[in-house]
Amino acid sequence: MASSSALLTGERLVVFLFAARVALAAPAGLAAPLALLAGAALAVELAVDRSAAAPSSPLRRFRTRPGASSGILLGATTLPCVMLARLIQLSRILPTDPNGAQEFAYLEMQYWAVSICCASVLAFFLWHLRQSANNEISKALKYGSLMVVLYLVTFLLFFLLKTDGGLLAMTKNGYLLCHGVAAVILIKHILEKFPSCSSFGEGLLVSSGLVVYFGDILARTLSKMEVSASSGAFIHTPGTQSEIATVIQGVLLGLFLLPLLYKSSLQVWVYCRTLGKQRTQAIEKRAEKRAGSAVFYISLLVVLLFLVPSWTRLVQGLEVHPFVWVLNYMFTNSDERLLLCAYWIFVICVSIRRFYSISKQSKTERILLRKYYHLVAVLIFSPAVIFQPAFLDLAFGAAFALFLILEMIRVWEVYPLGHTIHQFMNAFTDHRDSEILIISHFSLLLGCALPKWMSSGFNDRPLAPFAGILSLGIGDTMASMIGYKYGVLRWSKTGKKTIEGTAAGITSVLAACSILVTLLASSGYILSQHWLSLSVAVTLSLLLEAYTTQLDNAFIPLVFYSLLCL
Repeated sequence: MASSSALLTGERLVVFLFAARVALAAPAGLAAPLALLAGAALAVELAVDRSAAAPSSPLRRFRTRPGASSGILLGATTLPCVMLARLIQLSRILPTDPNGAQEFAYLEMQYWAVSICCASVLAFFLWHLRQSANNEISKALKYGSLMVVLYLVTFLLFFLLKTDGGLLAMTKNGYLLCHGVAAVILIKHILEKFPSCSSFGEGLLVSSGLVVYFGDILARTLSKMEVSASSGAFIHTPGTQSEIATVIQGVLLGLFLLPLLYKSSLQVWVYCRTLGKQRTQAIEKRAEKRAGSAVFYISLLVVLLFLVPSWTRLVQGLEVHPFVWVLNYMFTNSDERLLLCAYWIFVICVSIRRFYSISKQSKTERILLRKYYHLVAVLIFSPAVIFQPAFLDLAFGAAFALFLILEMIRVWEVYPLGHTIHQFMNAFTDHRDSEILIISHFSLLLGCALPKWMSSGFNDRPLAPFAGILSLGIGDTMASMIGYKYGVLRWSKTGKKTIEGTAAGITSVLAACSILVTLLASSGYILSQHWLSLSVAVTLSLLLEAYTTQLDNAFIPLVFYSLLCL
């Protein structure tokens, strides 16, 4: 883990400016918790970075991604800023939308949930560092502990003042605090089971994001079950979620439960095989591998054919299987969708075949080869965002589900595709991918998909859905290419990012925005984004790309999206 013990670094300054920009646009009651969380995260990051050099550091048991700083400040502030920016955006329709108050209340609960996740993980780090003898570390720990305590006090005061107390309020508070416990358990699992795959900040982002996402699934399930039982629901989820979003949630829920079902079924099969060994000869290794693969495919079919449709029927009332619903959606009044699918298949096939051969034969730098895929993402996604935004949501979900299935097959070496997929994916890895997980393709897809998914429903910032495409496909790509070929002036002595590359990235994104504004205006959209705030958003996002050692595909789109929502 790269150490950075100085109080002020480029990354910390950019994160501070980003969080301050969001907090200043928010009400004081919601901005204060963010400020306390950022202060606690800074103190914890300083303590972790200063303890990294100590051979007896309690956190050395967690092996983080080589070459990356801890990234705790960035990881702890990104998702709360995203939720708060979305709240600010949603508040602009409260007077006119009859469903606006319910959506705002639910999103406010999610803001507190993700903030509690981050605060709980910070407390987890503080607990592990409590026995550090270094005076500087102890001082940072005291400040961090104070900030976390003040945050919890603010959380309790907020709900006590906003509600009249009682069992319902206590139940809701307990439900939110359970998010924090789940986030701590999940990040501990990530850091222990997937060593060298992420930094602390990246693990914090993933764990808090997954907990809030599946917390949303649980809330919607409980809400429907309580309504069915005609009892008072302590969680009121808005009924404005689209069928597409429900189908995506159902499939992802099933795929994330698949490892549990697969491992459990595999253990049962191994136990039965062990009993059989008492009477028969040992099973050949190849037969064992194929039997284990058969267990995986059966588990996958059970999830997709039974679990997913059961959940979507409960939550959304879908009477047909989600896959049948998807086919009906694609082939009903859908000439444009079918043409878009044909265009996607053509671009993907040509680009994969071309770039795979280049990666095997050419001396082209791996970083440049990967940026070409960012440009391909622009070619694939940009037309769909303008002309078929709802269908793109569905396509993003299908692609992410496919990536999950392929990665499971690769990691578990499921016969007969596991080895082939592993060889193919290795052609596109870099230093950020570990021997266990290949995450770069996930981060690029989610970097483009998350801003689009979060913009579903009310959105008065037409450029917000393009946040991932613009920041990664245009800004990050141009910054890397121009910086690599022509960069001379570096932002820091130890970093590789150049001022010329960052300037090229900022200029290219602003130019792309001006073109998009014209195209969106011709499609009926009204630009409500001021160019000054847009310039600030682009500049801060590209400065973060220049300074951070975290996984930029994961953080930069979320930062850019948050700033565009203001």
